[in-house]
Amino acid sequence: MKLFYTLAFLFITGTAFSQDFEITGKVVDEAGVPLESATIYLEKAADSSLVTYTISEKNGNFRLTGTTTAPKVNLYISFAGYQSYRETLEIKERIELSTITMQVQDNKLEEVVVAATRAPITIKKDTLEFNAGSFSTRQDANLEELMKKLPGVEVDNQGNITVNGKTVSRILVNGEEFFGDDPKIATKNLPKEIIDKIQVTDTKTRSEEFTGKAGDPENKTVNITIKEDKNKGYFARATAGGGTNDRYELSGIGNYFKDDLRLSVLASSNNINTSGFSYDEVFGMMGRTAGRNVFGGGGGGITKAETAGINFVNKWENDLELSADYFFGRNDTERRTIIARENILPDSRYFTNSEERSNLLNDSHRANARFEVEFDTLTRISISPRLNANFGNSYRDQVAESLDEDLNLINRTETFENEALESVDFSNNIDFIRRFGSRGSYLQMEFENDHSRQKNDNFYYSESLFTEEGEEVIQIQDQYIDEDETENAYSLEVSKRSVLAEDFFLDVSYDFDYLNSTNKRYVYEAENGDRNYNILNNLLSSDFEVNSRRHTPNLGLNYEGDIWRINTEVGLLHTSLENSNYLEETSFENTYNNLFLEAGVRYEIERSKSLSIRYNTNVDIPSIRQLQPVVDRTNPLNIIVGNPELRPAYRQDIQLNYRNFDFATRSGIFSYINLGFTNNNVVSVSTVNEDLVRTTTYTNVDGAINGNAGVFYNKQYKKEARIFRYQAGLNASYNKNIGFTNAVKYEAERYSLSPRLRLTFEIEDLLSIEPNYELTYNSTNYDINPNRNEDFVNHSIGFQTTSYWPENVVFGNDISFNYFGNVSPGFDNTSLLWNMSLGYEFLEDKATLKVKVYDLLDQNIDTRRVIGDDFIQDTSSLILTRYAMLSFTYKLSNFGGSNPPDRGGRRFR
Repeated sequence: MKLFYTLAFLFITGTAFSQDFEITGKVVDEAGVPLESATIYLEKAADSSLVTYTISEKNGNFRLTGTTTAPKVNLYISFAGYQSYRETLEIKERIELSTITMQVQDNKLEEVVVAATRAPITIKKDTLEFNAGSFSTRQDANLEELMKKLPGVEVDNQGNITVNGKTVSRILVNGEEFFGDDPKIATKNLPKEIIDKIQVTDTKTRSEEFTGKAGDPENKTVNITIKEDKNKGYFARATAGGGTNDRYELSGIGNYFKDDLRLSVLASSNNINTSGFSYDEVFGMMGRTAGRNVFGGGGGGITKAETAGINFVNKWENDLELSADYFFGRNDTERRTIIARENILPDSRYFTNSEERSNLLNDSHRANARFEVEFDTLTRISISPRLNANFGNSYRDQVAESLDEDLNLINRTETFENEALESVDFSNNIDFIRRFGSRGSYLQMEFENDHSRQKNDNFYYSESLFTEEGEEVIQIQDQYIDEDETENAYSLEVSKRSVLAEDFFLDVSYDFDYLNSTNKRYVYEAENGDRNYNILNNLLSSDFEVNSRRHTPNLGLNYEGDIWRINTEVGLLHTSLENSNYLEETSFENTYNNLFLEAGVRYEIERSKSLSIRYNTNVDIPSIRQLQPVVDRTNPLNIIVGNPELRPAYRQDIQLNYRNFDFATRSGIFSYINLGFTNNNVVSVSTVNEDLVRTTTYTNVDGAINGNAGVFYNKQYKKEARIFRYQAGLNASYNKNIGFTNAVKYEAERYSLSPRLRLTFEIEDLLSIEPNYELTYNSTNYDINPNRNEDFVNHSIGFQTTSYWPENVVFGNDISFNYFGNVSPGFDNTSLLWNMSLGYEFLEDKATLKVKVYDLLDQNIDTRRVIGDDFIQDTSSLILTRYAMLSFTYKLSNFGGSNPPDRGGRRFR
């Protein structure tokens, strides 16, 4: 109760002496033309701390609202290429300013920023830039905590980031990737103290960056620039912890910066189902995992993980650039899964139950490199090799049974597998670009190859019992399965862009894709039960090859202006498919022609407000397992055989997006509609015999439809150090599937509607409270069995709190409750997961001692229901349950150069 009264007192006294204000005005240039996206911000006259800010509208008007205790404030206006404007104002409820004329800067640079008054946010032609020092966080905060403070930026519990409703797909540091393509390594580990600016742009490939071609407006890239005085030195963090049930965690990461050179290393070992380097400042390596292992949301056993990695980046004066990284991982995963499945036929149903135990030990190696040479300012070649390799051993045992509609036992199977797994994938990309002039004309040639091999050696044993006319019949499979699968893919793209007029281009390109896949699967039977596997089973063996070639000549007219962006590409999708079965000496060959069309229109109504629509087509080649006509009896109750006459699926997709974020009111609305239509969709065709053994093959069908739509709204209110945000959203989806059950064709329609609400209340450096709720309504209709039609509702409730009081103490709670409305009897349909963390910082915040409890109430479960077109399946799996852990974390850093005061560090107070 004392804490409650203290917080109430702070809230009341913090607002009792503050003044609400509204300041309006207009910004123009010397010719009287309105300036859109000028940054207008207020600082307290006493200490120059930031009060609030906004961006001017298309007509130059602006409005500043907020609350402050300061009697006087300094008004600043900044715009690229113009001198900064400054005026001192006395705070009152309403202030109407006359039109403000900006003066052109004498030295016309792309951007001129007065160091003493750096704007908190700057909008350039294609970049949204935040000044890190303008946004207040705790002293030892990381990049993720900083990004949560930025307007229009949302970070969920799993660390996924969106900016103005658009997904962030890449995080760069000084323009280079930080440990490959995993953005969470950067957001979880980069300390805020070294960050200068956060720049948000449309995601571009390296070639698009070099040529100036427009990027993907629906995905965002974040580039983090390091402060000059922090770009020479190192920072590191190490954690060690031990807990109940033999749980432990060890991790460390170190980073060294020196101008254009960056070296990073990391290593970890733990048995708490985490990578070890996505470190959460409150919960450590445990992370904010509430609800993650519930109802199939990422469960899947208990893993002991050991990882190590190194990343190197450097640029040399002779225009050479090298970026390389390597990861090693060893995972030892134990799984236990119980499945209850109802299989629905057109005129009957039957049931299968199974229980499986498995253990997988896997070593993985991942290496990437990129080497670039710029021969001159117009010519560049880039070479990017990539290697992924996995070597493991898997042991599985399973007991499964089938029962008829009256729950009479029809069959029972027990299987044992011991399998050695090996997969190696090597790919390389060579990209050559020659630009012509500065208007956007270029020639590009890109070649990519991908070679992969997968080898499985499986010792397989099963005993199956069938009840036939009241008698029991036992079938035994004792086999050695030697399977090798290779895939060689090559692609060549040649494209030429010509300038027709300013921002108007003609694109001519030719794409060629070649894929060769082979699968050699030899099944050997044990001889006389002595486990000498000498007898080749020709019926179960295969030697199969698939060759596909795709030619796509196309022509495009593209306009890439600041307000309008119109893209069109029209061509031909010519696909040839060849299948050969060498054991049976049969082959199949055919060609397919489809229209290739990509078209898109994007209209930027004003900065941070846009409307876009896009249409595109593509084909999907069936997999080799779907094509090879060989019987796979690895599961005696589910026999699979491919169909070599499958055709490629042809997809058409339509996307519509609207986004609007208002910096003045800190509010945004984002909406989308996606529609997909698929012809020649590859679906399974299953038949069930009197022993309830399912045989599955594949065929093509037309008419599949999938669609989804959503709208989201977020809003932020701020009064001094108190912030309140709310996010409301609504998702809806529709899917029409066409398939077969017991060889009878059916149509199934599935609808879902999911509203959600998330609230956040913060008192800076003191308290954060985040409740959230989501409801999902599901409805499914079937044309061949209306009695199967089903409606149900799921609920998910979360509550997170973090407090930083008293000083140096961090107390975090993460609670999640889930309810599934359609789980069968015998399976729990609710789960309550509560994670708690209590940490104490000392040694000038360099050291942290932390006590963490995962699943405090010991109620975490992994129960989930999956509804297919002809089945309903409930699953319960082994997951991580309650443990407590004591951990110690130590941070150290040392940066060269001077350490001047952070003049850009105007913070909300």
